[in-house]
Amino acid sequence: MLRSVAFVGALVFAAGLLLSGCKAGGDPKACEEYATKVCAAAGEGATCQAVKQTVELLSPAACSAALSDVEATLAKLKDKRAVCDQLVTKLCADLGAETESCNLVKTKTPEFPPERCAQMMERYADVLADLKRREQANKPLDAEKQALIAAGEAPSFGPKDAKVTLVEFSDFQCPYCARAASAASELKKQYGTKVRFIFRQFPLNFHQDAHLAAQASLAADAQGKFWQFHDLAFANQKALDRASLEKHAKTLGLDVARFLSELDKGIYKERVDADFKLGEQVFVGGTPTLFLNGKRVENPTDVKLIGSLIDKEIGAVAKAD
Repeated sequence: MLRSVAFVGALVFAAGLLLSGCKAGGDPKACEEYATKVCAAAGEGATCQAVKQTVELLSPAACSAALSDVEATLAKLKDKRAVCDQLVTKLCADLGAETESCNLVKTKTPEFPPERCAQMMERYADVLADLKRREQANKPLDAEKQALIAAGEAPSFGPKDAKVTLVEFSDFQCPYCARAASAASELKKQYGTKVRFIFRQFPLNFHQDAHLAAQASLAADAQGKFWQFHDLAFANQKALDRASLEKHAKTLGLDVARFLSELDKGIYKERVDADFKLGEQVFVGGTPTLFLNGKRVENPTDVKLIGSLIDKEIGAVAKAD
């Protein structure tokens, strides 16, 4: 990247030196035009920014001189960016020209400096594997995977034969999950009899209290108070250590001795781990992740958005029937 920036900067600076002893003149718009042409070829990256900063220091005469030979600059830039063109061609051939990942590559790669493209080519297998994973993650789940994440005894509300099933993978220590929890509570009020909402555990390993809190939520569920625990835990995300969980159990009127015994014995650890593995199977990479009839919801915290998707899906299913 530095070599590319230095090349363009040196080129424009050399033009200024050549004209330093010449009579002042040139087109006042030459600097802007020169920068525009170079940026169109280089992309809105470091090279473009370096050119824009450099031309601000030059006289119109210097920019006019550089502009008169801009084709030479563009040719050199094209040569340097050949590796980026190769990267796009190769990735789209392997991903499929019609995929979202190919479109992303075509959109983002022009912003990369040639050095970054070269590095990506050097570890091409890893880059391709990551993009394939993302492509797969963005696809709606097939019927088998939809049934898989909806099966079992996970906490839920709403009728099992609802036309819309929402499955959320969440972490009690995740701040964004707290917002999603508020959304879930609102959806329960609005659509509790029309949709089935399933809560899946996905405690991230860098949240030290999340796994135990997940187990505690299932212990509360065993006593018929999952959603009460859900709301209390998300409202007190900084109080999820064992001592705090005991206080929550008392607040909710649980059989505390049973609750603590089940935590100490790790009764629900395997269920939490199973949920996590299930999330990995459907490419959950972070929390919260929400699926609506197998389709990933872009913003699981937006009640209005989710409501519109529910209404649309209910209408589509009813029309199909």
